[in-house]
Amino acid sequence: MSRKPIRIEVNNAVFSLPYHVAQEKGFFADEGLAVELVPAGSGRDRDKEVPATPIEDPKAVPSHGWHQGIETGEYALYRACEWGQIRRTQDSRTGARVISKRAAVATQALVVRGDSPCNIPADLRRVLVAVNMHAGSHYVTLELLEGSLKREDIRPGHVGGPKQRLRFLEEGTVGAAALMEPWITVAVKRGHKIICEAFYEGAEVGVPSLDPEGYAGVERAVRRAVDSINEGIEPYLKYMIREVPSDIAALREEDFYLGRFRYVYPRPYTPEEFDRIYEWMLGWDLLSPESRFDVIVDSRIGSCSS
Repeated sequence: MSRKPIRIEVNNAVFSLPYHVAQEKGFFADEGLAVELVPAGSGRDRDKEVPATPIEDPKAVPSHGWHQGIETGEYALYRACEWGQIRRTQDSRTGARVISKRAAVATQALVVRGDSPCNIPADLRRVLVAVNMHAGSHYVTLELLEGSLKREDIRPGHVGGPKQRLRFLEEGTVGAAALMEPWITVAVKRGHKIICEAFYEGAEVGVPSLDPEGYAGVERAVRRAVDSINEGIEPYLKYMIREVPSDIAALREEDFYLGRFRYVYPRPYTPEEFDRIYEWMLGWDLLSPESRFDVIVDSRIGSCSS
């Protein structure tokens, strides 16, 4: 018997690839699930939401950003970087909670123009870095640079999506940009330099009404998709290639460094992992002290799928 339909947000393909694959291969249907994949942003145009100049104060940028739909009932489940998911859960007005780690282990690279004098992380002292505040690009920039620079010398500035961050870099509005795939490959193809990059995990967030057994079925389908991706990602690179307008770069499968793509089974979020991130975010004044594990994480849902 079919379950109630589940609306799931999909953002950049590198983060949501297992969901695309599970839908394409019929894995959700095999679980008796009617899954609808909802594009992030609900039709919004990121080019029209770019600030005139990068915003350097995180408090001036709403944490939900592109994922506001979880608050307005557009979908029941979505994924993003774990730092951002903790912050957005803290700010949720609808009781959305972190329920598990996501399948995508993503990487972000700090990129400078090909003619930039910067070559190592320490060269980015006081250099404005284009990011999407309260998202992976923001937090990874802090994490990558704090090992080489004093905190007061690290300057992330909110611009928006990866296409917009690359544009600001090429126009000279910023000195560096944090990018994920396929935009790392685009930047290299356009002659820019990678200064450093780091892999990081993400988390799934669900609404309180999300059926634990339904999510367990979603996760089983995602695990099958992870297996299919790890057998060979090449047939699925199309989802990333189509995100890049042809006038920016004409990407081919052979352009990608496949070592950047890592997908694992989703798993429960542990208090030990959370506490480490919690203390780090408090140190950057990006989280309230009250946002402890039992406030942010709903172990009830994730435990049904482990």
